[in-house]
Amino acid sequence: MIDLRHIDAWVFDLDNTLYDAECQLFAQIDERMTAFIRNRLDLAHPEARRLQKDYYVRYGTTMSGLMREHNVEPQQFLDYVHDIDLEPIKPNPELAAALADLPGEKYIYTNGSTRHAENVAGALEILHLFDDVYDIKAAQYRPKPDRAPYENFLRQFDLKPDRAVMFEDLSQNLIPPHDLGMTTVLVCSDAAWLADEPEEKRSARPGDGGDHIHHQTNDLTAFLKAATTSQNPT
Repeated sequence: MIDLRHIDAWVFDLDNTLYDAECQLFAQIDERMTAFIRNRLDLAHPEARRLQKDYYVRYGTTMSGLMREHNVEPQQFLDYVHDIDLEPIKPNPELAAALADLPGEKYIYTNGSTRHAENVAGALEILHLFDDVYDIKAAQYRPKPDRAPYENFLRQFDLKPDRAVMFEDLSQNLIPPHDLGMTTVLVCSDAAWLADEPEEKRSARPGDGGDHIHHQTNDLTAFLKAATTSQNPT
């Protein structure tokens, strides 16, 4: 039973959350991160790939590792890795309708850039439904699951954590919002390509969970429709 009648702020991760991981859009970003490291550090592809995933696990994002270890300018990295083909993303009118029916404010909170969020949400034709985007720059380049940016996010938009819900595909990224008093929803996928991700930082599979997870779903649109129904029972 989904009871979100207390919620008036809806916070969504972007990649592999607002769109289905099956489309492999993030796989393009993943490959471009490897290419950036290969070109910047003059490494063979296997070593660039190994370093990319090592930084991802140790620092929260590959970019954070490159900034700390190699003085990489973050905007240069973000512009490069987000230069992708958006063709796999199609307009999603059902998701748009479900978002439009949610009472209260809606936000995208991403470890990526605002430009990337706007491009993807625009391709889904849902960008106009969000009040704002909180990106990695707004987080002062401190990636999820660092707790401080979540606290700043809540302050910046004057949100009460006990009236906010966060949707994420990475289980560990829901630990801080849970600890801050937010409701948490884990968005799961069984997309085969995700199996290549490090186990510690892999998008959730159906059945994954933990004490910090209040709800989980592998169908975001259906979940939002059910949440709306719970808020407006007939």
